[in-house]
Amino acid sequence: MTDTLKFDAIVIGAGAGGCHAAARLAAAGQHTLLVDDHDYLGGRAGTEIIDGHRVNIGAIALEPGGAFEDTFELCGAKLDIREPSPAAVFFIDRKVVDVRKGGLGFLLNGLTKQASRVLDQFAKARTGNMPDGRESTEDWLQRYTKNETVHAVFRNLCAAIFAMNSNEIPARAFLTYFTQKGAFKRFGFHPEGTMGAWTALAGAVERLGGEVWLSSPAEKIEVSGGRARAVLIRRNGGDVVRVEARTIIFNGGPKALVGLVGEDALGADYVRQTAEILKPSANIVFNFASREDLMPGVPGIMTFGKTKHGRLCNMANLTATCPEIAPEGWHQYVGYAVPHPAIGDFDSDAEVALSHEDLRDQFPGFDDKVKMLSIRVMRDDWPAQRTGAGYDMDVATPVAGLWCVGDAVKDYGNGGTQACAVSARIAVDAALDAQAAAAQAG
Repeated sequence: MTDTLKFDAIVIGAGAGGCHAAARLAAAGQHTLLVDDHDYLGGRAGTEIIDGHRVNIGAIALEPGGAFEDTFELCGAKLDIREPSPAAVFFIDRKVVDVRKGGLGFLLNGLTKQASRVLDQFAKARTGNMPDGRESTEDWLQRYTKNETVHAVFRNLCAAIFAMNSNEIPARAFLTYFTQKGAFKRFGFHPEGTMGAWTALAGAVERLGGEVWLSSPAEKIEVSGGRARAVLIRRNGGDVVRVEARTIIFNGGPKALVGLVGEDALGADYVRQTAEILKPSANIVFNFASREDLMPGVPGIMTFGKTKHGRLCNMANLTATCPEIAPEGWHQYVGYAVPHPAIGDFDSDAEVALSHEDLRDQFPGFDDKVKMLSIRVMRDDWPAQRTGAGYDMDVATPVAGLWCVGDAVKDYGNGGTQACAVSARIAVDAALDAQAAAAQAG
C-alpha cells in the first residue's frame, strides 16, 4: 500500500449521479477525486463503439433544464443536447400519432370515450390529490377505463420511463412524475452518445483541480468514530492507495455500499432497508441500424400502443438529430422492452425472444432490414434502475461524511438522468453544509 493521499472529497462511481456530484463538488472549490472500476465514464449510461457505431449502453435521453443543466453551468462544462422535433410521438396500430398540439388528452380522446375520466385524475393530481402509495398504476387506471390500448399505452409509458410494468409502479409515483416532475417535456440526444455529457463533466473536474481515476475500483470505505475517513482504491489494477477525504459520495447504490462499509458501521436498520425497500427493475435494450429509415418523420422517441407480446415499449431514432453516432449511410435506433416481471426473477432468453418478436411484428421484414449491434439485458447487479420509482432510499446514510447518489436514492416519483442529477445536488449541498458546520464548530 502506498502512502496516504488526501482530497477534500471522493466520489465513487462515475455514472450519471457520480459525475454530477463530482462536478458540483469541484465547482464549489473542493479538491475532488472521481473513481470508477470501469475503463469508461457513465456506467449504465455510458457509450461503447461497435462496428463504428456509438452505442449507448442504457440511457439515451438527456433533459435540459433543472439540476442537470445547472451542474454544467456551475462547473463551466459544455452541454451539447440536440432536441428532436417532435420529441415524442405514439405508434398505435402502426400509425404515428403526433400529440404536440393536444398532449396526452389528444391521444386518449382518440382511443376511449372515458378519456375525460382519466384526465380528471391528472388534474386532481396536479393539485396534490393523489392515490395512496399502495395502489398500482394498472389498478388505478382500471377504475376509469378498461380500454386495452389505453392500458397498453400507460404500461409502455411506465416501462419506457421507469423500467417497470404498470402493475409494479405505484400510481402515486407515476402521477407525481407526470404532474410534478420533468415528465420528459424536453429532452435530447448527445452527438457523442451519452458518454459526451459525462466526458464534459469529468473534464471540468480535472480543469478545476481534481482527478479522475478509471479502472480503479474502491475496495473499502474506512469508518471510525461513526465517520467515513478514507477509501482504499486499487488504482488502475495496481497497488492499493489509501485516500482520505472529509466527504465521500457513493454512486453504486445503498446495497453495494453495505459491502464497502460493513453492516456494523451502517447499522441493522439501514441494512434492512436495502433488503426490504429497494426493488431493482430490468429492461432489455436493442441497439440496431439500417440503411432504410424505419421512423420517417419521427426524429425523437416513439412509444408503442399494443404489441404482440406486450414487451416492447418505445424506440428512439438517434441519427435523425445526431448522424455522427453512426457511419455514413446508416440510420441508428434503440428499442427498449421491459420483461414480465420487471421487478423479480424472469427467464432472460425467453423475454429477449418475445421482445424481438414484438419488434418484428411492428416492423415487417425487420430481420432483413437491420444490423443488430447489441442486445443487452439490464438486470440484477447491472439493472435498468437500481430501484423502481416509489421504492427509493434517502441520499443520507447513518455514517457521517458519507452520502449516496444515483437511481436508488431518487426524489419520490422522479426518473431518468435528471433524477440522478437532483440526487447529486441534494447530497453535495448536504456535504458542503456539514463541512461548513464542522468548520464553525472547530
